[in-house]
Amino acid sequence: MADIVKATQSISKAGDFRDDTKLIMQPYANWEEYLVPAPVSIAILGELVCISSNVDFSINKNPPKGGFQLIKYPDSFRACLMQVANSGWAAFNEAHKNMDQIRLHTGSVPAYIRTSVQILLQDNDELVQTLLPDQLENISTISDQCVQLADQAEKKFTIVINLIQELLEACISAKKVYGDDLENVKRKIEETNMRKEDSEKAKERAQKTLEDMNKCLDESQKTFDKAIDSLPSGWDVIGMNFVEGLTDGVLGIMSHATKIMAETPKYKKDHDDVGGMSNVLSKAGQILKLGQTLNSFIDKQQINWSEIYDQKEDKTKTAYVGEQYTQIKTSVENEKDCKAKKAALDICTDGIKLCSELSKIAPDGKCDAIQTKQMTERMQKLMKQCQTFDCENKAFTNTPAFQPEPPHQAKEGGPKRAGEMAVENARYRIEQSRAQLEKAREMQKQSLENLEKNQKELTEILVTLRNCEVNEIDFNTTIKMLVKGLDAMGRVKEQWEKMIRFFQMISNIVKTCLHRSLTDFVKQSQKASQKHLSYNTKKFMKDLIYQQAFYASNVASLVNMISGTYVEVSDKHLMDRISSLGKLMALDPSKPDFESERKKLHDACEEAQEAIRDLVKINNKKFDQKAKERMEKIERELKPMLPPASEEKMKEMKEITESAFKEMSQEDEDQFA
Repeated sequence: MADIVKATQSISKAGDFRDDTKLIMQPYANWEEYLVPAPVSIAILGELVCISSNVDFSINKNPPKGGFQLIKYPDSFRACLMQVANSGWAAFNEAHKNMDQIRLHTGSVPAYIRTSVQILLQDNDELVQTLLPDQLENISTISDQCVQLADQAEKKFTIVINLIQELLEACISAKKVYGDDLENVKRKIEETNMRKEDSEKAKERAQKTLEDMNKCLDESQKTFDKAIDSLPSGWDVIGMNFVEGLTDGVLGIMSHATKIMAETPKYKKDHDDVGGMSNVLSKAGQILKLGQTLNSFIDKQQINWSEIYDQKEDKTKTAYVGEQYTQIKTSVENEKDCKAKKAALDICTDGIKLCSELSKIAPDGKCDAIQTKQMTERMQKLMKQCQTFDCENKAFTNTPAFQPEPPHQAKEGGPKRAGEMAVENARYRIEQSRAQLEKAREMQKQSLENLEKNQKELTEILVTLRNCEVNEIDFNTTIKMLVKGLDAMGRVKEQWEKMIRFFQMISNIVKTCLHRSLTDFVKQSQKASQKHLSYNTKKFMKDLIYQQAFYASNVASLVNMISGTYVEVSDKHLMDRISSLGKLMALDPSKPDFESERKKLHDACEEAQEAIRDLVKINNKKFDQKAKERMEKIERELKPMLPPASEEKMKEMKEITESAFKEMSQEDEDQFA
C-alpha cells in the first residue's frame, strides 16, 4: 500500500501540477487564437493611411457637448485617420515591448518560490520570519511591475478604440449617414460600450473571488484549530486526512480565481451564483476526505467496529467525523443559494445521520447481518455522493486531479495513510484525470472550430480591403472600415484586460501571504507547540503560506507561457508589419513607392494571418499530445500498483467522474459561442 502513496506522490509534484494547470487552462488562455485579428487590425490601419491621402472634409460641424475628448484635428478627416493609424502603431509597439518584459519578469518567479520552500522547511522559526518576507516581497514587486506593464499596453489599445468610436460618432453627426449603414455603426458602438461594461463586471468578479479566497483562508485556519483541538491522541491519520481536505479547499479557491482571470469578459454567469458556488465547492476536499474516512471502516463488506471505537479514549471516530460534517453544514447554510448548496447539505445531512448511528452501535459492536449490509450500502452511497461533489468542484475550479501535498503535510502523512482507501482513491483520481483532460481536449477542439469561423470573417475583411481602389473609396466605405477596425482592435484589447487581472491576482495572493498568513504564522510561533500532535498549527500555517506562494508561482508560470507565445507571434508575424505601417505613414502618397508599400503591407498581413492560424493548429496538436502523454504517465505509474477491480466498479467510477465534467463543459460553452 505504501507503494501506491509513493507512486501517487511521484506524479503529483509541483512541476506536474503546474503542467496540468497549463493543460486544463489552455482552452481559456489561447493567445494564438486571440492574436488572429491583429494582422487584420494592422491591414485596416494601413488602409486608413491610404484613404487619408484621398478624402478630406471637416467633421467639426456638429461637435459633441464639451468638445472632442481624443480627436486632435476635427477640421481634417485625413488628419483624424492618420491619428488613428499612429495610435494603433503605438499600441502594438508598446504591447510587444511590455509583453517581452513580462516574460522575463515571470520567468524569475520559480527561483524565488524554490528559495521560499527551502526556508519554510527549516525548523528555525526565527529564520522563517527573517528571510521569508524578502522572498515574498520579490514576487510581490514582480507582480506589481507586471500589472503596470499590462495596464500600460491595455490603455494604448483603449485609446485606439475610444478614438475610433469618437471618430465614428462625429462622422455620423457631420454627414448624416442614413439607412443600414447608420444602424450598423450604431450597433457596433453599442457593442463596444457593452464590452466595456462586461470588462468592468469581470474586474468586479475577479475582486470578489479574491475576497472569497481570503475568507476561505480565514475559515480554514479556524476550522483547523477547532478540529485539531477536539482530536483525541492517537488519531493522527484521521486528523491528517481532514487537513488534506482543508488544504485542497484552499487550492480549489485559488484555482477558481485563475479561471475567473482567464475567462473573457463576455462570460455570462451570474456574479452571486459564481461566488456562492465557489465557496460551497471549496468544501469538496473536506467532504471527500470525511467520506473516505467513513468508508475506511469497511473491511470486505463488514464494518470494523473495533477500529471505530477507541476504548482508551472511550470515544468513537465516527462521532468526530460527524462533528466535522456538522461544522461544514453550518458553514454551507450561511452561503447564498446556488446549485452546489443543496448537494453539499444533502451529503452533510446523510453523513451526520450515518455517523450518529455508527457511534451508537460501535461501543458494543452488536449489529446483525441485514443492518450491517444496509449500513455499508449507505456508507458506499455517501462515498459516491462525495466523489461526484468533488468532481463538480474540480470541473468548476479547473483544479488538477493530482495535487502536490504541502511539505510538512507530506512529511507527517505518507505511508501512515496508506490502506484500502489509498487504492480506491488512486483509481478514482485516475478516472477523474481522464475525464478532466478529455474535457480540456473537447474545449480545445471547440476553440479551434471557433477560430476557423473567426478566420473566415477576417479573411473576408482582407479580401474587401484588397479589392478597394484608393481613388474609388467613398465616405461610406471608410465608415465600414472604421467599424471593422473597431471590432478587430476590441478583440485584441480583451486579452490585455485579461493579463491585468492575472497580475492583480498574483499580487493579491502574495500580499495575502505577506500581510495575513505570515503575521498569523508569527503569532503561532510565539505560542507553545500544540499538545500531543506532531503536525501543529505552526506547521499548518507554513503549509498555507506554501500553498499561496506556490499557487502565485503557478499563475506566474501560466502567464509566462502566454507571454512567451505573444512575443513569439509578435516577433515573427506582427512587428515587421507594424514597421511597414510606420514606413507607409511617412511616405508621400503621390509617389509610386507608396502604392507598392501598401500592397506589400497587404500581402504581409495576409501571410501573418495564415501563419498564426498554422501556429494555432500546431499548438493544438501539441496540446493533444501532451494531454495524451500525461494520461499515459498517470496510468503507467499507478495502475501496476493497483489490484484488479471489477468491471462494474470501474464502470461506476467512470460514470461518477464523467457526468460532472460533461455537465460543467456544457456550461462552459459560452466561452466559445
